[in-house]
Amino acid sequence: MDFQAGILQDGSPMESLEKQLICPICLEMFSKPVVILPCQHNLCRKCANDVFQAANPYWQSRGSVISGGRFRCPSCRHEVLLDRHGVYGLQRNLLVENIIDIYKQECSSRPLKKGEHPMCKEHEDERINIYCVTCEVPTCSMCKVFGAHKDCEVAPLQTVFQGQKTELNNCISMLVAGNDRIQTIISQLEDSCRSTEENSEAAKRELCARFDALAALLEEKKLELLQRITREQDDKTGFVHGLICQYKEQLEKSSRLVETAIQAMEETGGAAFLMGGNTAVLSLPRIVEASKGGKLEKIEHGYESMDAFSVSLDHLTEAVCALDFNPAEEDEEYFDGEEEEVEE
Repeated sequence: MDFQAGILQDGSPMESLEKQLICPICLEMFSKPVVILPCQHNLCRKCANDVFQAANPYWQSRGSVISGGRFRCPSCRHEVLLDRHGVYGLQRNLLVENIIDIYKQECSSRPLKKGEHPMCKEHEDERINIYCVTCEVPTCSMCKVFGAHKDCEVAPLQTVFQGQKTELNNCISMLVAGNDRIQTIISQLEDSCRSTEENSEAAKRELCARFDALAALLEEKKLELLQRITREQDDKTGFVHGLICQYKEQLEKSSRLVETAIQAMEETGGAAFLMGGNTAVLSLPRIVEASKGGKLEKIEHGYESMDAFSVSLDHLTEAVCALDFNPAEEDEEYFDGEEEEVEE
C-alpha cells in the first residue's frame, strides 16, 4: 500500500474510503483503467488480465480466432464469462476512477507529519529509504555508509518494494487461477459422481427386469409341465377307475352265481338236481366259465409310475451359478440362449 495512506488518521472517513478502493489482487489502490465485473466487484484491468491469463493459458490476444474465456471473481468466486475481446471487453468503472482521482488530490494536499514515515532505529533522524539485499532488511543511508550494512549490497527501497509486490501479485494470480482449476475439477468430479449414481440405478433396473423376465418364463414353463402331469394323472386314474367298475360288476355277478351254486349244492335228489329243479343247473356253464377267471383288462407293472415326467435342472442351475456381468452384446446373446434352452 502507498505510504501516503499513513497520513490519514485511524477511523477517519478517508481511511474507510481508502479501504473500498483497494484492489483484492495487488492490494494497492485501483489503477486506471478500472473494470467492473458482472458481480459488481472491481479490479484493475492489469490484475483482471493477469487472473484471466492464468485461468486461460491458451487464450491469445485480441484478433485471435480463439473466442471467449472465463475466470472467477477473486472476491466472491462468481464465474465471469468473457467474449473474444477478453478483459478489454469489460466495462470501465468511471465512477471509481473519478473517486480515486479526488482521493489522491485530497491526499497530496495534506502535508506529511513527523513520525509518519518509518525511521531507522540506529539513526533516529534518518528515514528508511534503501533495502539491504544481503541481509534482506530495509535500512537507511547512514547504515550503508557508516553502519552495519556498509559492506552489503543495497537497492532502492521502492525498486525492491515494487519487485516483491509484482511477485506477490503473480503468486496471487496463480493461486486464484489454481483455485479456479480446482473448482473446475471438483465440479467435474461431482458430475462424475452423479453420472455414476444414475448409471448404477439404470443398470440395477435393467438387471431386475431381466431376472423378472427370466423368472416369469420359468413360472410359465412350470405351469405348462404341471398341466401335462395333471393330464397324464387324469388319463391314468380315469382308466383305473373304469377297470375298478368293471371288476366290481364282475364281482357282483360272481357273488350271485356263488349263492346259486350253494343253493344247488343243498339239493339231495339226483333226479331233481339234474332235471333242472334248481336254476344252478341252468347256470352251470356260466359258473364254470366264471370259475376260470375273468377276461377283463389289467394294468401293466409300473403303470402308476410318473418317472417319465422327471425334469433335470442341473444345467440350468450351473448356468445360473455362472451368471456374471459381460459386455452388452455378449450379455444379450447369453440371456437369449438361456431362454431358448428353458423353452426346449
